[in-house]
Amino acid sequence: MPTRLKRPSIVKQLGYTLLLAGFLVYMGFSVISGQYGMNSQSELRQELAQLKANNAGLLIKKDALKHKVALFNPERLDPDILTERARDLLVMVHKNDRIVVTSP
Repeated sequence: MPTRLKRPSIVKQLGYTLLLAGFLVYMGFSVISGQYGMNSQSELRQELAQLKANNAGLLIKKDALKHKVALFNPERLDPDILTERARDLLVMVHKNDRIVVTSP
């Protein structure tokens, strides 16, 4: 029983080729200018550097606040800070204090 091999259609082969070429063009475009492509990498790096600088500033602020809170520890209360806060809250001055009045 003889069988004949059907020769593939040139239109079908050309269609597959064009489809795959279009997919490759789309992927190449995405690599270059997509959301996480090569063009946006520099923007992401700049944003990362800015956020790292912001983080460093916040860490310095955090350490300063921790130090201030540690000074108010009831087990080891600093007398200078206590008198300063008491004078500020009670609006009182010591006889040796110098007062500078400024106009608004």
